[in-house]
Parts: sequence; C-alpha cells; structure tokens
Amino acid sequence: MRRIAVCPGSFDPVTYGHIDIFNRASGLFDKVIILVSSNLAKQPMFTPTERIKMIMDVTSDMDNVVIDILDGLLADYVRDVGACAIVKGLRAVSDFEYEFQMALANKKLYPDAETVFLTTSTENMYLSSSVVKQIAAFGGDISSFVPDAIRENIMSRIANVNKI
Repeated sequence: MRRIAVCPGSFDPVTYGHIDIFNRASGLFDKVIILVSSNLAKQPMFTPTERIKMIMDVTSDMDNVVIDILDGLLADYVRDVGACAIVKGLRAVSDFEYEFQMALANKKLYPDAETVFLTTSTENMYLSSSVVKQIAAFGGDISSFVPDAIRENIMSRIANVNKI
C-alpha cells in the first residue's frame, strides 16, 4: 500500500521554507501531492498556473512529488486521491491555532486522513510568501528566500504590480 500525502497551500510564491517541508514530506511518504489551493482571505499575486510552474521548477529533483490544483474542499480531494495524510508546515505557535482548527475540520469531513505538522527549520522560521513579496516590493534582495530558478519571475511580477 502506497502512503500518499497532500501538502496544500497557496504558495504565492513558493519559498525555501515551503521547499524544506516538501523535501521532508517526500522522505516520509511514498508520494507527495503539492496542492496549490485558494485562500479566500488572500489576494494572490500569481495565477494558479504560474504557481504550479514555479513549484515544478524547484521540485524537479524530487521523484515522488507531483503538483496539482485544488478547486474545492481539501477533505474531498484527500479522499479522492486516496491520501492518508495532510502535511502542513508550522513556523510559530501563532500558525498552530489556525492549522489545528483546520485539522479538526478536515478530520470531521474525512476521518481516514491524519494531519501531520512539520515544524520549519530554524533558518526559515520567519519566512513567508508575504515577507518575500514585501521585501521584493521595496527592491530588496530575496535571493536567500527563494531559489534562483524563480527569483527573476517574482521580481518581474512585483515590478509590474508596482507600476500600476
């Protein structure tokens, strides 16, 4: 039996913190589905297709990772793909309260899947997509936050947004 995990998030854009979680999850599960999802509380800078492309660019060396898009309930998706786990990264205690609520809701909707929390590595504790966008918007160097393969794409998008 293959152990499949789903790692959902907006990934707008993907950061070294996300990649760390992807790497670690891929060592724990036979297959990891990175799931680009919408967050109604956030206004994304990149389209789902652009985010998928960026994730593909930075996970090409992970043989057991695939990328997909979510247009519906996470619990339904997890059930449909036969996953046994939902993997979520936690940076700080403040992340835990929201993620714990979501884990309980997902467990109620689909009892056969467990939520697995992976704490971020210490060097990425402060890192979020929002931080990356904020630094980039003011012309800061984001090279220590995102891989070279996607940095120019992010900087270009930020520059175009700032022109408006």
